[in-house]
Amino acid sequence: MKVLVVGANGQIGKHLVSFIQDTDNLEAKAMIRKQEQASFFEDLGAETAIVDLEGGIDTIANAAEGVDAIVFTAGSGPHTGKDKTIMIDLDGAVKTIEAAKAAGVKRFIMISSFDTTREAIQGAPSSFAPYVAAKHYADEWLKRTDLDYTIIHPGALTNDEGKGQVKAAVEVDRGEVPREDVARVIVAALENDSTVGKEFQLVTGTTPVKDAIDSI
Repeated sequence: MKVLVVGANGQIGKHLVSFIQDTDNLEAKAMIRKQEQASFFEDLGAETAIVDLEGGIDTIANAAEGVDAIVFTAGSGPHTGKDKTIMIDLDGAVKTIEAAKAAGVKRFIMISSFDTTREAIQGAPSSFAPYVAAKHYADEWLKRTDLDYTIIHPGALTNDEGKGQVKAAVEVDRGEVPREDVARVIVAALENDSTVGKEFQLVTGTTPVKDAIDSI
């Protein structure tokens, strides 16, 4: 299975491409914004596609030609304004969903925010509410398609070394999770068709990743 990783140069994305390249049955295609980002992925043996997520749907669809799954890990980051939140976390996600449909790619994994419910938007601090709203509507757009989607809602992301042990369920208590373990969970979800049509929250726990995903 060839997997297009959108936002591959991000911290989750880099872990994900590395883990995919270490498997026997998956291969990564890293979608990146700049040529100078390519060497990291080429050294892993991964194909690259240079695409600006703020460009047109057709450019993303071209990158998705010939792949079997798309993982959306892109994000505007904590230090950008509301404009980038809209353009990347909402519009970029929706364009990637539409590109998947145009390219005939059915499998789609979305990395969302921990809680994207309407209540979460209303209860979020004013500085964070636009991000939650963007994720909410991107998730809703995906769920209204006929794509084979999985939506992952990670807790507070850390750069700690992953333990390979998590807690995953429709609802879990708030907590942290290393980006490295989020990447491991994505790989497990790609390899497990029982996650299709499902969404779940994810934090550090005591259950090995594969077992946690098998139980979803």
